[in-house]
Amino acid sequence: MHSFESLKPGQTFSSNARTLTETDLVMFCMMMGDWHAIHADEQYAKDTRIGRRMFHGTFGISLAIAQSADLLPLSNRIIAALGIKDWSFKAPLFIGDTVHTELVIAGTRVASDGRRGVLSRTLRLVKHDATVAQEGLAELLVELEAGGNAREQST
Repeated sequence: MHSFESLKPGQTFSSNARTLTETDLVMFCMMMGDWHAIHADEQYAKDTRIGRRMFHGTFGISLAIAQSADLLPLSNRIIAALGIKDWSFKAPLFIGDTVHTELVIAGTRVASDGRRGVLSRTLRLVKHDATVAQEGLAELLVELEAGGNAREQST
């Protein structure tokens, strides 16, 4: 079991994998209201450089955040998401890709009040062939355990 105080830079955690489906793509188009032809029109997509429909970039961000949510047993201590930084899109996501998320602890910092901490995590959405599709830094504000002796750590 990991607590905020026990996390060390470089520790890596991996989610279960899942295969992306037609339903995932269509539901995300509906949710976002983005029916651009690269996502929704097979005939159009065949004539592009990519050659097939692909998922929205924001689908990958959403999936990486969702897959990482339960990797650390801190969910009852999370106060707020602080942001996503330096997110990069490295490879497209397609129907049929199987992906998982790798979470790497980038650093921890105790807030000035000593009761909260900032957890910096590098998230990588990795395809079945080990290609990193997307990655970036996501930070959380976390309530520290009462009497915890946390200290700042970063790589």
